[in-house]
Amino acid sequence: MAENKKTIVVEQIGSPIRRPGVQRATLIGLGLNKMHKRRTLVDSPEVRGMVAKVSHLVRIVEDEAGA
Repeated sequence: MAENKKTIVVEQIGSPIRRPGVQRATLIGLGLNKMHKRRTLVDSPEVRGMVAKVSHLVRIVEDEAGA
C-alpha cells in the first residue's frame, strides 16, 4: 500500500446539460458534477478511457504540487 501511484487531475469545463445520459454518468463516475470542479484520480487505463469519452467536457490539469 506504500506504492506511489501516478495520478492525474481532471477538471470539468463543460456542462452535462443536453448531453446523453451516458456522458452524464461518466462525469459522475469521475466524481465531477459541477463546473470547474477538480478531482485527483489514479492514472489507470480505465480512468483514461472515461476521460476520453467526455474529452469535450473535461481537461487534464497540470498538478501544482509537482506529484
